[in-house]
Amino acid sequence: MSSYGRSLLSQTIKRKTKTKTKTKTKTKLKTNKNVSRKQDFIAINTHLEHNEEEEEEEGFNLKSSAPSHSHGVQPLGNLYFNPGSINSRNTGLGNLQILSDELVLEILGLLGGTQLGVLATVSKSFYVFTSHEPLWRNLVLDNVKGRFLYNRSWKATYISTFCPSFDISSSARPSGLRVRDFYSDYLFQSWLCANLEMKPEWLERDNIIRKRGISVDDFVTNFEEPNKPVLLEGCIDNWDALEKWDRDYLVNLCGDVEFAVGPVKMRLEDYFSYSDQVKEERPLYLFDPKFAEKNPTLDSEYEVPVYFREDLFSVLGNERPDYRWIIIGPAGSGSSFHIDPNSTSAWNAVIRGSKKWVLFPPDVVPPGVHPSPDGADVACPVSIIEWFMNFYGATKDWKKRPVECICKAGEVIFVPNGWWHLVINLEDSVAITQNYVSRSNLLNVLDFLKKPNANELVSGTRDRTNLHEKFKKAIEVSFPGTIEELRLKAELKKAKQKKTSFWDSATDSKVGAFKFSFK
Repeated sequence: MSSYGRSLLSQTIKRKTKTKTKTKTKTKLKTNKNVSRKQDFIAINTHLEHNEEEEEEEGFNLKSSAPSHSHGVQPLGNLYFNPGSINSRNTGLGNLQILSDELVLEILGLLGGTQLGVLATVSKSFYVFTSHEPLWRNLVLDNVKGRFLYNRSWKATYISTFCPSFDISSSARPSGLRVRDFYSDYLFQSWLCANLEMKPEWLERDNIIRKRGISVDDFVTNFEEPNKPVLLEGCIDNWDALEKWDRDYLVNLCGDVEFAVGPVKMRLEDYFSYSDQVKEERPLYLFDPKFAEKNPTLDSEYEVPVYFREDLFSVLGNERPDYRWIIIGPAGSGSSFHIDPNSTSAWNAVIRGSKKWVLFPPDVVPPGVHPSPDGADVACPVSIIEWFMNFYGATKDWKKRPVECICKAGEVIFVPNGWWHLVINLEDSVAITQNYVSRSNLLNVLDFLKKPNANELVSGTRDRTNLHEKFKKAIEVSFPGTIEELRLKAELKKAKQKKTSFWDSATDSKVGAFKFSFK
């Protein structure tokens, strides 16, 4: 993860202090671990105590509720501003100091909770490393699955779950032993990404096309067929969910129902308890494909918007891949860069809260994202905030700038097939999303399903290998001649002169007639 090397911090961090402010949930996300954390920090000369206040004109803002680092860890750049200091990280690790922080944590990840507790007594350095929250998060999720009540931190949750007689009121509180002169970019950044506010400049760009009241034909002609994203307003105003689905209603309706949350299943009420307290880099995200079966009332309180009702995967009946999800998460939760499964298109309707979207077309890989040659794996920054910190600024100078927007409650975004997209919740959010196959995208899906490595690429179904043949035969039975008709149409289209691309005509809604040119 440190292939880019380490450097001094080059961004200032401004802490805003308010006397009485409610806790904001942190921003985080999960992705592939094998990508470097390139971070340019500026030396932070303080411990960022709760009541200190620094006024800087530029840089990052910490959330007003953000605690100082629980163990006094500072970015490595600070060491260079304290030439007389010795990094206690190294002295406490002994011969293991030659290992990177990431490798030390990988080794500690092989240990159990008792072993970590014993190792924490060896030195202050080991105490800091063994207190790294992701270690305890993994132990909880691996050992108790979703049957836990989150208790302020993952370490405290582990102790209260496995040693209920142990008094954790003080010993396992998030704040703990503070260690002087401990410098680590990796550990510091994990804390930093959990406590940064989204910068205004990350939110202000809005260049997606917005439409209200367009016909289905207009949608197909202008967006679905040319594979362009669009934000649709007013098309779910008749949903009961839009009026009802607040937290109290959902808890009363299905608080005891277990939903898919990351690698585990959790009762909805327990998940809300977790999301109220969470202060971590990558919050768990409720993302359940079987919500309608678990609670039919949820299914009855929304309907597919008129633009997306042709869904050819429905010919497979119960054998179709997973296609719809209820999504619930706190501010900072979300999805890092990915392309939707099985070459499908998708729509995402926000019922509560708001989401920041960043989308890149199929031929543009986002900066900091590294897909494998066969597309089976994607490596990218550990968290969404990390991507914004390190890579978002570079897109301002790109010819093919990303499509961006904030999707608010009552709005629906259309995500065309093959588009890279990142989503982060700006506040506690509830949404419904569905992936679908229409005639505009049928050939792409069929081609995808018959790729040589389809067994690795296809998702959401047990029978990955035979899905192509099953789907093709079902289409031919239900819609005879459709596949051949679409192939002929595609060949004629290729023969025609290429029309102006979307990127030559895209305009930024914030700047009126400003035109992008990507020749």
